[in-house]
Amino acid sequence: MLIAIDARESGTSTGRYIDKLIENIAKINTDYDFNIITKPDRVEYFKKIAPKFYVYETNIKEFTFSEQLNFLKLLKQVDADLVHFGMVQQPVLYKGKVVTTIHDLTTIRFNNPSKNLIVFKAKQQIYKWVIKKAAIKSRAIITPSEFVKNDVMKFTNQPANKFFVTYEAADKIKEKAEVIKKLTDKRFLMYVGRPTTHKNLERLIESFELLKIKYPDLYLVLAGKKDFNYQQIENKVKQKGIKNVYFTGYITESQLRWLYENCLVYVFPSLSEGFGLPGIEAMIHGAPVASSKATCLPEIYGDAAEYFNPLDIDDMANNIIKIIEDRKLKDELIKKGYVQAKRYSWQKMAEQTLSIYDKVLKG
Repeated sequence: MLIAIDARESGTSTGRYIDKLIENIAKINTDYDFNIITKPDRVEYFKKIAPKFYVYETNIKEFTFSEQLNFLKLLKQVDADLVHFGMVQQPVLYKGKVVTTIHDLTTIRFNNPSKNLIVFKAKQQIYKWVIKKAAIKSRAIITPSEFVKNDVMKFTNQPANKFFVTYEAADKIKEKAEVIKKLTDKRFLMYVGRPTTHKNLERLIESFELLKIKYPDLYLVLAGKKDFNYQQIENKVKQKGIKNVYFTGYITESQLRWLYENCLVYVFPSLSEGFGLPGIEAMIHGAPVASSKATCLPEIYGDAAEYFNPLDIDDMANNIIKIIEDRKLKDELIKKGYVQAKRYSWQKMAEQTLSIYDKVLKG
């Protein structure tokens, strides 16, 4: 039987899931044949990590009219027994057997300041419709946490037996740590990731202002490629005259490893997550984690994080202070973090996904 995997998101933060899925399925002996559908700049990547899989090249973008028409034609050409969409965006008129991964419902609940509000609100309504249509026609729905499973089940009104949880994982960075010279000998908190509204960075900065009263030499490092949203946040920090907030811009894996290994605390203030992979990545590298207690994060991090109310900047600051000042607590969080991170495995996720394909195709 032939399984096609839609990997158009490959190479993005969301696409890391599909990249790791394909990489690890390729290591498993299976009777299935696989076709990977991806964008031109990712073809060679898949030929390298999954040489036995056939790779289709397409320029069809997600969430476009072309996706609904031309991608539908491509899928008919591929003629797979099963198509796995690693995201909700897909041709709603496709009639074959489908498995869909729904990572979370964050996009329909939060605005993006970098987008035109009227256009974005209209797209949110379309996206809600697409989510429900995709859920209805999917033979199986994969989510990265129990929280998302229950959230999507309620939103789409689909039966529980359609849903399967396959936890994601994180990898230790192999590259040797590279010092960021501006932070040498500095004590710093860190966050890495996107600066969109639900990431709650403005409250993190407000909380940092409170911390600086007690620790005037403390730094806050916000790591990630500078886009419109990051620039807006940086401008506000400059306007307010807040000192010691360092926006790294794009950093290498080597530099990210150094940040994890040298931060006082990794802070994850998010209001909404499907899995919360950066916190697990921080744990693998020995960083103590202070996390929001919103959505799935307590499920994923277990007792390996110090939790705070992400809407309360005082609570956020106080829980960060606990880790800074209590050496025993910090050491316990680091130790528990290593254990918690080991619970998750990309290989296990791939094996579970294959068993879902079995259920759909043979059940």
